[in-house]
Amino acid sequence: MSIRPVKRLIKSKPTLEGAGVHLRRAFGFGNTSEFDPFLLLDDFRNDVPEDYLAGFPWHPHRGIETITYVLAGTVEHGDSLGNRGAISPGDVQWMTAGSGIIHQEMPKGDDAGRMHGFQLWGNLPASLKMTTPRYQEVKAVDIPEITDDDGTHVRVVAGDFWSKKGPVDGVAAEPVYLDVSVAPGRRKKLPVETTRHAFAYVFAGGGKFCNASGPLAVPTEGVGWMDTARPSEADNRSLVVFDRGDEVEVQAGEEGIRFLLVSGKPLGEPVAWYGPIVMNTQKQLQEAFEELDSGTFLKTSGVK
Repeated sequence: MSIRPVKRLIKSKPTLEGAGVHLRRAFGFGNTSEFDPFLLLDDFRNDVPEDYLAGFPWHPHRGIETITYVLAGTVEHGDSLGNRGAISPGDVQWMTAGSGIIHQEMPKGDDAGRMHGFQLWGNLPASLKMTTPRYQEVKAVDIPEITDDDGTHVRVVAGDFWSKKGPVDGVAAEPVYLDVSVAPGRRKKLPVETTRHAFAYVFAGGGKFCNASGPLAVPTEGVGWMDTARPSEADNRSLVVFDRGDEVEVQAGEEGIRFLLVSGKPLGEPVAWYGPIVMNTQKQLQEAFEELDSGTFLKTSGVK
């Protein structure tokens, strides 16, 4: 077994999105090749209603999947297919935009004014860019949960892990999406298939992601570099990007640590991306926006 070295450790950056939602972006809208097949991760945890209630009014998507995971508050949504609903604490909504959909997402805080959650964008391969849109809405009670002998707790949103299978299926990149909690002071190894790209996003507590011995990481402009032979400390809102290996090792701090652990099979395809639409060529991207202007963007109608 080989521990995955830490390639980069990044703090998510404050970002304004939608109609004025204050959130933190872990990655996205740049060179995302090291995250392939994932494109973007937003952390929309906020305790100030004025900073999120304007929400994300009607906007289009094509060529991607959006994965929304809510921890507190609710997200009300609606779309051009006639779907309506709400994502509640512990729930996941996996939307395959495919050939095109227009939708809105409106965050609503809980009684304490908290709105906590994440949205991850997954790319679709060229063969599925124009597939029929669909939803997989998963309630909290349907997400398998595992507690190991040492107290490590894992919610399996997608993929196979520790003999449990997440409820989200039929996704081209065969992602593994886990919500992991490790008890204070505990050291834990978690398997991650070698050929996948993988990252962790810490959202509570902190700890050290341990590295295999190796050379210095290559310096990255604007981000800095680190010695991959030493443990990499990560706290709240830290993104940990892993290199190759078949397991991740973490040493929880005195408050424990909770993080998303996500991996997927790289598509290795060209990306043409502008805003909410991701295609493979600039021509396809231009065609998509021309269709938006002409009213021919939507290829499917009616509730699915």
